[in-house]
Amino acid sequence: MGISHYIKDIGRGARGARAVTRVQAQDLLGQVLDGQVTDLEIGAFCIAMRIKGESADEMGGFLDALHARSRKFAASTRPTVVLPSYNGARRLPVLTPLLALLLAREGLPVLLHGMRTEARRVLASDVLEALGIPATHAPQDASVELPAIAAGTIAHIATGELQPGLARLLAVREVIGLRNPGHSAAKLYIPCAGPSVLVTSYTHPEYASMLQECLQAQGASALLSRGLEGEVVADPRRSPRYDGFVHGAHRLLQEQQPGTASEVAGLPEAIDVATTADYTRRVLAGELPVPEAIAQQVAFILQIVQALEAAPESTPRRPASDGVQP
Repeated sequence: MGISHYIKDIGRGARGARAVTRVQAQDLLGQVLDGQVTDLEIGAFCIAMRIKGESADEMGGFLDALHARSRKFAASTRPTVVLPSYNGARRLPVLTPLLALLLAREGLPVLLHGMRTEARRVLASDVLEALGIPATHAPQDASVELPAIAAGTIAHIATGELQPGLARLLAVREVIGLRNPGHSAAKLYIPCAGPSVLVTSYTHPEYASMLQECLQAQGASALLSRGLEGEVVADPRRSPRYDGFVHGAHRLLQEQQPGTASEVAGLPEAIDVATTADYTRRVLAGELPVPEAIAQQVAFILQIVQALEAAPESTPRRPASDGVQP
């Protein structure tokens, strides 16, 4: 066992590194998640992949390993909307809880999973707790499936309760100061047994094509766009490009729109938990408007949900390069 032979391929620098196959990537991350490798090997893996970057095949293998070892929520009566949340607020309030609550108000089951990966950020889970929505905890018996999330409700759960190995890998960032493949995998992680719609994002444009290729190969139903400071919720000041996927079939939903709004009505300058929770309450109560960019994001998610419900087959469609009507 061990992953040193994989590190020899991926660790040859930006020009000399070679990608591993999907099967090899599955074995590699599987060993990491199972705690079968040394800390030194994990550090070498993280640095080597940071320099090389993940291919779509490698990310597919990483996800294969992750999903094979994950706790899962049982299928709900409607597709579960999955919101990975790993960055939190830095300059603007974290609005992922607002997105989750708007989707729940539309009658959808919503799952938010995440953990702290940077010490000084305000987390979406903290805001949900302040809004009176307690965290979900997995049963101690790992063989017990988590219950289905009821339509119109939100469950939020810490990554370590779903996959402790992934949480350990994400925590490596606190030691070496750099993201690693675990962060990309977490944004594509769907811990649900039934139909789901993943809402995912990228911060750096060079990741967009890799994520798109991976979603197609996985046969995923998803909404992909530029995120807000690493969160999957739309930046309320901008209107990004949106790519939609239904069973892997891709459709461009919207091109990026030019311009940045100078202000958003009611959006607070403070980013602390109490202020963000109060803003979220006031928007939901109709005292403040829903930011137009987030309303548009909700509409696109609903469009994908409706397409998925109309075509619930589990067999992924063949990806098409010219876009396919979901």
